[in-house]
Amino acid sequence: MLHLKTADLKKQSIDALAIPVCEDEDIHADPLIQALVQKVLTLKEFGGKKDEKITLYDLPDIKARRVTFYGLGKIEKLDREKLREMAGKAVKSGIKKELANLWIAVPAAEKLGLEIPAAIEALMEGACLGNYIFQKYKGEEKKKTLTQINLLVNARVAKTQRNLCSRVAAVCEGTALAREWVNIPSNDKTPEKFARIITVLAKKQQLKVQVLNAAQMKQRKFGALLAVAAGSPNKPCLVVLEHRAPGAKKTVALVGKGVTFDSGGLNIKTGGSIADMKSDMSGAAAVAAALMTAARLKTKLNIIGAIPLVENMPSGTATRPGDIIHSYAGKTIEIGNTDAEGRLILIDAISYVLKRYQPQMLIDLATLTGSCVVALGEKIAGVFSNDEDLAAAITAAGEKTHERCWRMPLPEDYKNMLKSDFADINNVSESRWGGAITAALFLADFVGDTPWAHIDIAGPAYLKKGNAYCPAGGTGFGVRLLMELLDRI
Repeated sequence: MLHLKTADLKKQSIDALAIPVCEDEDIHADPLIQALVQKVLTLKEFGGKKDEKITLYDLPDIKARRVTFYGLGKIEKLDREKLREMAGKAVKSGIKKELANLWIAVPAAEKLGLEIPAAIEALMEGACLGNYIFQKYKGEEKKKTLTQINLLVNARVAKTQRNLCSRVAAVCEGTALAREWVNIPSNDKTPEKFARIITVLAKKQQLKVQVLNAAQMKQRKFGALLAVAAGSPNKPCLVVLEHRAPGAKKTVALVGKGVTFDSGGLNIKTGGSIADMKSDMSGAAAVAAALMTAARLKTKLNIIGAIPLVENMPSGTATRPGDIIHSYAGKTIEIGNTDAEGRLILIDAISYVLKRYQPQMLIDLATLTGSCVVALGEKIAGVFSNDEDLAAAITAAGEKTHERCWRMPLPEDYKNMLKSDFADINNVSESRWGGAITAALFLADFVGDTPWAHIDIAGPAYLKKGNAYCPAGGTGFGVRLLMELLDRI
């Protein structure tokens, strides 16, 4: 689907060609493309400003049916994300026009101030991620994605960067898989159904799979996880995926929150937010997809993926505010609020992974708190960590993938707000403020000395309105971030 190709535009017939243009600099090396850009810049309708776009048909100098020019704005503000956006827009436009193939002219990386792989990778990512549509439940109105996307480069670049295609395609397909899972409605991804979906795909990638059912978790005393699931007739599961790399000396554990629907329990959610709670398993989706991608790319680390899956519902059997439960780690927890459920399933999964696998590093992803969205908005994830190097690696990885992360504090004195008069700890703070911090501190109480990071993705995991390379719905946030991070550690 994704290719680096050379072509003589005077001879080769092309249905659609997309050309990025800066308003103040020539960014292409090919003389023919330079001439096309100079020609279009003479038109009053197009100046190369950001978000400007113009399509010309049957130009006399080349054998392209249509050529679309996309404005990038000023070169000083150009970065990877602008290239991703441009490629995503080009692909989405191609889908709308019912095209099968698209060519994208790659600018000269040295003129952009980027390394060649960085420029190509960004364009590939935008194109692949833009070529996704969720239409599982549509009838005859289904659209068709592009079958082939060609990046137009010279012969040297095509040869030296050819391995990028398969890697970018694998990572973006993992992201699309996570999006798909998030977008599926909760009635079709109850914990047991979702566990089966993950298991089938994981085994195709030769991952080792273990699934603990409710009875097995009760026997092993997963008290916190089972307490969240108590109100639903849909039984919980814990899925554990293992990627083993020959000769690997480091084991990294990833844990993803998997609440397949979150009503809030007896502290039931009110208002419009409940409608999007099918997305409360976005962390689980990202972790499962990242494990499958790592296996596909033969990542040279041992990676454990722990995915606790529950449905949080109100009923006569549901856990009540004021109840005291026993966690897998042995600590007792007073339930201050049943809508603070994600941290409960995470601590049991974290404790299990630490005990059984003893990883050198642990990272959890979760749509954990609305407080993090209040603090950072809907486009940035919060990072909480007990390890400086790990936190720095996550934020650096996010800068590259544009899955932006911001380091948040873990102040020791805030732990006092989680004290309980009747149990070892309360699952919510006594204060309404700093909820993202106290949620992270709750998790930290079960991590011990293991280098750990918690990534709160409540904001960027789901879009109400689509952007340049992601439609409305699940974003797959975290898959590209994790894959970049695994390359760095």
